[in-house]
Amino acid sequence: MILSSITKNSLLLGAFALVTTALLAFTAQFTHERIIKAEREAQQKALFEIVPRTRHNNDLLSDTIKVPESAWEGLGLKSGGDIYVARHTDETIAVIIPAVAPDGYSGDIRMIVGVNADGTIAGVRVIDHHETPGLGDKVELKKNQWILGFDGKSLSAPNSSHWRVKKDGGDFDQFAGATITPRAVVNQVRRVLEFVDAHRDELFTKKSEVNHE
Repeated sequence: MILSSITKNSLLLGAFALVTTALLAFTAQFTHERIIKAEREAQQKALFEIVPRTRHNNDLLSDTIKVPESAWEGLGLKSGGDIYVARHTDETIAVIIPAVAPDGYSGDIRMIVGVNADGTIAGVRVIDHHETPGLGDKVELKKNQWILGFDGKSLSAPNSSHWRVKKDGGDFDQFAGATITPRAVVNQVRRVLEFVDAHRDELFTKKSEVNHE
């Protein structure tokens, strides 16, 4: 009788463990999918802020180019990503590059950087970060206008020696009490411009030329 009771309890505990494990796995998967969906929605919103629908007539979300593996390290990407191409008719008017500044105060700062065909910045948006609320989180447009200071800038304006925060002798403002975060963003945006400059021919090829090839 005692053996029967022990066996029964063991089976109940085993069943409970299986159900609990299944629930935890389901919750983790569901949460992961929700996080990915939320990040994608934030990215889509940012894409159209950088290159408004009035500037392009292609499907920006599906017209993409894979980031070449040789550029992953420079752009801070661990597993690549998609470059979004904005076209008006046959001409590429801008590209939007994913990038990660790995040296934020509290870790990675994920962003996208839009670059026009003339080499100027169409816009920068931070997609995800863990910076200090009230200080480093001013890289978010909803918290501060600072990120708009990149609009219209290029590798030559300002020149390379001025692609720094003002504390380091550059042209870009830092935040009161927080220099590490804006420094990380400024440095990574400059790297994106350098990537675009080095791959201009591939990035700004006409769609008809791509299809012909």
